[in-house]
Amino acid sequence: MEMANTRRIDASRETVWAAIQDPAMLEKCIPGCKGVEKLSDTEMTAVVVLKVGPVKATFKGKVQFENVAAPVSLTLVGEGTGGIAGHAKGSADVELAEEEGATVLSYRMQAQIGGRIAQLGARLIDSTTQKLAAEFFNRLEAEFAEGEDADTALEPALSAAG
Repeated sequence: MEMANTRRIDASRETVWAAIQDPAMLEKCIPGCKGVEKLSDTEMTAVVVLKVGPVKATFKGKVQFENVAAPVSLTLVGEGTGGIAGHAKGSADVELAEEEGATVLSYRMQAQIGGRIAQLGARLIDSTTQKLAAEFFNRLEAEFAEGEDADTALEPALSAAG
């Protein structure tokens, strides 16, 4: 499966960069997320409950940050397992560009899915993946819209990232 998209986020590139590496922000934005733990500057784990068609499972996974060019681009490489429901692995190339006081986030991802979920069919998996990605970015954008000053809200993460 492959998917690509671009989203405009009303925050500085440095703020968006810090947000996509902040476990607390990711936990708020990832649909079904039950926890994100930062293991190092380049590795995180997460627990996510997902429902794809009739299959609902708790996935435990690990993500590594590769090809990091702060605050411009990175590659996320991950894999997770949901027990008998299945497993997934893949990568996403993410780029952040400044545009008129906002950030344009572009991503291109590839994923391989196996197990019971893979038997549901590509159309259902693709539509669910697109829905989950849209929900993630809607939540991320809402986090920036809620605070008058997104940079202040993410000050601890910005300090750690810089």
